[in-house]
Amino acid sequence: MQPTQGTFRVAVRDHVMVAHSLRGAVFGPAQRLHGATYEVITEYATERLDADGIVLDIGLCHQVLTAVLDPLRFHNLDELPPFAGVNTTTEFLAQWIHGQIAARLRGRFRGVLRVTLEESRVAWASFEGPVA
Repeated sequence: MQPTQGTFRVAVRDHVMVAHSLRGAVFGPAQRLHGATYEVITEYATERLDADGIVLDIGLCHQVLTAVLDPLRFHNLDELPPFAGVNTTTEFLAQWIHGQIAARLRGRFRGVLRVTLEESRVAWASFEGPVA
């Protein structure tokens, strides 16, 4: 029996090491090329479990996250076509990763996906939105 109110969540995490530079005086020294290691946490939420009694298969969640992050690993984001002319801020990357995951899970998951990129243990950014 499922509760009448509440949200179920499942999360997986991975990390990715990239290089990039950011345009604009607000970024100070980060305007120069620098490396970043992000802990990437994906959190799936839904009010109802599926027929198997789960939010989404954790193995599938990890497989999709790996597939999205692999093309970024150890690359300079400034040189990758999807990011041409874009400031690859942590917030932007969280939204971009969300879009890539959502596209791969359409028809397999209905709910909300939150993507969090932790830059350090004291700073992070997230993007959250529906997956239909």
